[in-house]
Amino acid sequence: MNTTIGRLYSTPHSNNAWAWLTSGGGWRKVKPIATDGVTNTFVALAAARQSGITAFVSVDGANEIVAVYV
Repeated sequence: MNTTIGRLYSTPHSNNAWAWLTSGGGWRKVKPIATDGVTNTFVALAAARQSGITAFVSVDGANEIVAVYV
């Protein structure tokens, strides 16, 4: 889905990052497949939010973020 990123949330715990997707209408967790993947996806989400651009966010059947295209 094409969306802007409304808010971001993360904790110091491994693989715990979240984004509020404006078009998706709610919080979505970054799928915890690998720690580096969660970090890199969160960085892409933060870049999109900081610049205010629309990003394409891909979610799986569990509504977890699996990819971000900026």
